[in-house]
Order: sequence, then C-alpha cells, then structure tokens
Amino acid sequence: MSYDLITRIYEHDFTGKSVLILGGGKMGKEFSNALLAMNIHNFTIITANGRTAMECRSAFECRIMNGGYQANVLKGDVYDLVIIATPVHELIPAVRHVISCGNTNILVEKPCSVYSSELRALASELEDSGVRVRVGYNRRTYPNLWKLKELAKIDGGITSCRYTFTEILRTIIFDNNHPDAYERWGITNSLHVISTAHFLIGMPNELSRYLIGGLSWHPIASRFVGAGLTEKDILFSYLADWDSAGRWGIEIMTPQNAYRLVPLEKLFCCPKSSFEWELVETTSAFPDVKQGIAEEVAIMLYPEMEKTIPLVTVHEAAEYTGLADQIFGYDSHKST
Repeated sequence: MSYDLITRIYEHDFTGKSVLILGGGKMGKEFSNALLAMNIHNFTIITANGRTAMECRSAFECRIMNGGYQANVLKGDVYDLVIIATPVHELIPAVRHVISCGNTNILVEKPCSVYSSELRALASELEDSGVRVRVGYNRRTYPNLWKLKELAKIDGGITSCRYTFTEILRTIIFDNNHPDAYERWGITNSLHVISTAHFLIGMPNELSRYLIGGLSWHPIASRFVGAGLTEKDILFSYLADWDSAGRWGIEIMTPQNAYRLVPLEKLFCCPKSSFEWELVETTSAFPDVKQGIAEEVAIMLYPEMEKTIPLVTVHEAAEYTGLADQIFGYDSHKST
C-alpha cells in the first residue's frame, strides 16, 4: 500500500496550488524543478542573493523576489505551502517568520537546526498551534525505502542492520553556512543516513560508540564506530571514516533475505544461502526529479497521505538530532 501510494502521486491534481520557496540555492532549485514537474506554476522564490536571483530567473518561469524573506514575506502573505530552503542558521528564524505572517503548512529543509535543544523548543511552541511543520528528510519518501519496508514485513521483520555514513569531503561547500553547521556536520548532512536507518529499525535503547581523529573544521572526530540495540530489539552497527573513502549505505537483514540501499536511491536483495546481490526494480512518480522531493511536496499538499507515509515532525527531528549528539559527541545546546 505505501509503495503503491508513493509511486502514484502523479494522480493528484496539483494545479492551482500556491507555493512559496525561501532560498534559491541548490535545494531551492530542486524544489522548483519538482513543482514544475508536478504542474505547479503558481510559485514564488525569495532569495537574499542577487546572483542566485538571476540564476533562478533564467531557469524558472515564476515570480522571483530578491532581498530576503523578512522584507518580502509580510502579514497576510499566505500560501498553500511554504518551503524553507535557506542556509541552516536561518531555518528556524524563517519558520517563525512565515508563521507570524499567517502560514500554517510549512516544509523546512533538514535538519531545521543543528541543536536538538532548539528543535525541542520549537516543537513545544507548535503544540496546539494548528500549524503543521514538517522537516524535509527527503530520503523518508524514497519509493525504494517503502518497497524495502514491505518486503521486510513479508520476510518476517528486520533482525539486524548496519550502516555507514562516510562523507566525500571534497564535495563540501564551505561558504554558505555558519561554522557550527560544519562543526556539527554529522547533523547537517550525515543524519540523512542515520535517520533513514533508524526509521527502519527504531531508535536505540543501548548505544556504545568510539570516536577518534578530527578535522580542522570538525575537530571532535573524523572516524566513528558504534553498535547498539534498538527499542524493537534489533541489533545494529555503524562505521564511518571521513579520513578515507566510501559512500553512504544501509544493509538490512531479515530471516529470509539481506537488503542493501547502496546507493540509498536503489534497492538490492541477497537471498538466504546466496552471495549474489540482485537489483529490486522500483519506480518513481517523477523520475526526472531528485528522489523524495516531489513525494514530500505531494504529502504536504495532500495531508491525508500522511496516514500512510508520515513525514518527519519537529519533535521527531529533535529525536534524530539527539541521537546524532550521542554518535558524534556533540553538545545539544548552543554555546553562548
């Protein structure tokens, strides 16, 4: 049911929906591509960067506003959906600003904050407010992830898991965020893998970890090993070596098969008593769009879909960020 639903979102009528995107960088552009593929043309991009505004004007036939969200989003400027894709340090301030202007349906890019304490505070503010805020962990809406969940259930459930979140350091751009986004890179980026794995296996009840090394911009460590037992009694382990090579990946074991998400966008199966990994064919509603983006936008615009495909709440994001604090040895509070 879940896989079928996520691969048929194209059946919904998105025309006439109004969307505001805050931020015209890489993710702002990915969201814009998704909106056009979904036949949504009534959208506005607000950027604080003149060069980015020019790039968006040349790429998209939509309304482009330069000068930042504080100057351009005023009281009464309400949209069917607001997507916030600003630099990390602006994410929560932007959420609060668009809420103050009357918006109640907001998708904010992951991680929303690199501090679990800030996320918990925001979650408390949102309680009983009638405002729906979801955090854009787009891997949560990968079709192959939902296919894996269905297959693992048929097999009798997940018995164990291992994952890796080794980063390709040469691809990191260091000029668009505050230093704490890089000092806490495990939350800013690696949490994509960690959250996806623990969505499948549950959160840890027990966790042992080892940290060693360090980088000039991430001094706390650069090599990470750990293991534990989740609330679902599933054993897991992880390894990441930022000083070496590798890629993100998740392996799931069941009584019948082993499954591999390497890369995360694909699904492979190794049957019991075999050494061969076979591709499990999956499809996507919008194959020309970055996976997970159109899917999470569709769920935001049709909230009833969350009964089957739940997105990440701010409270859940705080739990994931708190887990990253444990894995990476971060302090959960921002230093003053």
